[in-house]
Amino acid sequence: MAEVYAHNVDKEKQLVEGLLRKDRLALESLYDNYSAALLGTIMRIIKNKDMAEEVLQDTFIKIWHKIDTYSASKGRLYTWMYNIARNKALDKIRSKEYSQMSVTDTIDHPDRNTFEITDKNETDHFSDDLLKHLKPEQAMIMKLMYFQGYTSEDVSKKYDIPLGTVKSRVRAALKRLRAVHGIP
Repeated sequence: MAEVYAHNVDKEKQLVEGLLRKDRLALESLYDNYSAALLGTIMRIIKNKDMAEEVLQDTFIKIWHKIDTYSASKGRLYTWMYNIARNKALDKIRSKEYSQMSVTDTIDHPDRNTFEITDKNETDHFSDDLLKHLKPEQAMIMKLMYFQGYTSEDVSKKYDIPLGTVKSRVRAALKRLRAVHGIP
C-alpha cells in the first residue's frame, strides 16, 4: 500500500512540474486522470450536464493558469483541484445565467433521510474518510454544504434547523476535522 501511495505522490509531482512548465501533455494527462472525478463533483451541484461540462472546462483553465498557487505542503493535488471545481460550480449556480435558465426549480435535493453515498468514486472515498470522524448530524450538514453545494441558509430552511445551530455544527465539524488531521 505504501508503495502505491509513493507512486501516486511521484506521479502527482511530475504532473505539477509539467503544468508549471506549461507542458500541454501534462495537462492532457491531468485531464485524463481527473476529469471524471471532477465532473462528478460538479454534477452533484449542477444537475445540468451541459452546464456542468462548461464548468469542468473552466475548472481546467483555472488549474492551468493558477498551478503556481498549488502547494504540496498544504494538501494533495486532487484536493486543490476539487476545491476549484466545487467553487466554480457554486459560482455558476449563483450566476445570473443559471437563474435565467430556471434550473434551480428542477434541482433534485436529497430527502431528509437519504444521506448515503451511492456513486463510489474518488470524491466519495475522500468524503467518507473525512466524515467518518464526525457526529451524524455534523456529517449530514457537511455533506450538504461541502459536497452538494447547499448554503447554511438552505440547510436551515430545508431541514428546519435553526441557522445558528447549522453554523455551530459546521464550526464543530471543522474543529474536529482539524484535530483529527493535526491541523492547528
